[in-house]
Amino acid sequence: MSTFDPDALECLAAIMEEGGFKRAAVRLSITQSAVSQRLRSLEVQVGTVLIVRSRPLKATSAGRLLLKHAMQMRLLRADLERDLRELAPGAAASGVDQEQISIAINADSIATWALPALSTLAHQGLAMEIITDDQDFTHGWLREGQVLGCVTTLKQALRGCKMVPLGAMSYVAVAEAAFAAAHFPDGLTQHNFQKAPFIAFNRKDDLQSEFVCRAFGLKRISLRQMFVPSSEGQVRAVLAGWGVSVLPELQVRAQLKAGKLINIAPDLVLPIELYWHCWNLDSVVLDGLTEALTSAAALSLVRP
Repeated sequence: MSTFDPDALECLAAIMEEGGFKRAAVRLSITQSAVSQRLRSLEVQVGTVLIVRSRPLKATSAGRLLLKHAMQMRLLRADLERDLRELAPGAAASGVDQEQISIAINADSIATWALPALSTLAHQGLAMEIITDDQDFTHGWLREGQVLGCVTTLKQALRGCKMVPLGAMSYVAVAEAAFAAAHFPDGLTQHNFQKAPFIAFNRKDDLQSEFVCRAFGLKRISLRQMFVPSSEGQVRAVLAGWGVSVLPELQVRAQLKAGKLINIAPDLVLPIELYWHCWNLDSVVLDGLTEALTSAAALSLVRP
């Protein structure tokens, strides 16, 4: 079986993570020509193109396999660094860069329960890159081999991966108090839901439509929507009276209690079940991530 140059694998990963050859060169502290040469040598060894030079760059099927291999090598090195620090604490001060571990988590989880869950690992020195995306799409980052784990709504585990149920986030429809009084004096109904804009995360976000469809037994609807690509930004937009939004109850609990926000559909809570997917490998780092996320989820999320 072929042995791949670790520097060439890291070069491939850097190109995809940084989105280009120039930025990869800066990150790796080598010339752009050296980046191209390392990638080319890897492509010659594999016998096929690994990256499609499009905008944005895309990994080919072979490229995705090697990206996954590069991430697995990072994980092995991260496990080794962790073990060495336990045996020789002075190794942490050696000045050697630590391996960066990438995971994908949906924005609403980051804004509520996930960051506190990872705090202990961060304080222990685990170098993490957290990639954010809609909860229906974080799974794609794992499938493409660009992260070693993800929090997603998808239940089916990928080949070579394991899945752990986390629980459900409860979503409620909220509006600023004065806005709610003016536009929804009797709450959200099937006669008025189109009279005010809904604040969505981005065009991938279908929670607003799903909530309204479930509330009134509709199959398909068209909403007036604004897009604010930040969970915290959505809350601020609603507080500023921009419109209505379907948000995690965890995130708006304090504003609801203070009366700044009003639950305009108090009879409906939309539960969104979340799952942690990661590679099925024997790894102290992966085990630590899994334990941290599942423990925090058990305290913050609703068990189905």
